[in-house]
Amino acid sequence: MTRPDHRVKGVDHAAFPTFDPAGTVRFYRDVLGFPVVHSICAVGWGPEDHPDFIHFFFDIGNDDRIAFFYYFGTEPFNAGPFNTGPYNKSGRGDAYSAFGPEVPTYFIRSRHLAIHVDGYEDLMEYRRRLDASRWPVEMQIQHETIESIYTHDPNGYMVEITRAMRPVTPQEDLDDNRTIDSLLDVVAGPGPSLAKLLARKAELIVKRAAQWEHERLLLAGRAGEAELERTGFEGR
Repeated sequence: MTRPDHRVKGVDHAAFPTFDPAGTVRFYRDVLGFPVVHSICAVGWGPEDHPDFIHFFFDIGNDDRIAFFYYFGTEPFNAGPFNTGPYNKSGRGDAYSAFGPEVPTYFIRSRHLAIHVDGYEDLMEYRRRLDASRWPVEMQIQHETIESIYTHDPNGYMVEITRAMRPVTPQEDLDDNRTIDSLLDVVAGPGPSLAKLLARKAELIVKRAAQWEHERLLLAGRAGEAELERTGFEGR
């Protein structure tokens, strides 16, 4: 299968609503040190009932930005306590969404923004800044190839700052693609599970082993006619 060419250059911006612009500026600009790089003030926006707003942006490195909308006169929906701000009565969620007690915590925490830094010293510097603020680090975790710190911003959004502990190898990239191919096969059928995914992945590895060997030989420049006949492939 031929995939489309990859032309994007990164995230221009990810945007979120806020009911606490002062806290948001303190967190991102004054605590983390992300400079304000753009803002838009608008009188309404299309429909007559659209409120006036300001849309402001912080630089998070590599020409990427995180942005917020503050709508003048719009009050928090279902206001109640969350962390340091009044966002929803359940106390579980953020300025954008609220979750009832039936929703597990792991699901709520799955939505977050991760920002990467170069190394351990940078990660610990951001930990120092956060721990000295109203928004201290809640978790520091090493998982597989990365180490991360986590906190919630004044809007209740989970923010992760992460650093790579080692490079990801080409072999891991290949393995990751086999994992996703297996996932797509499994969720297309009844009762998807991790056990079924791993079993399907093993089947794909066996099925494609000969093709991988053929491609390895091509890359090594040693695939003659006899080898092409043995592996059963006539080229790409």
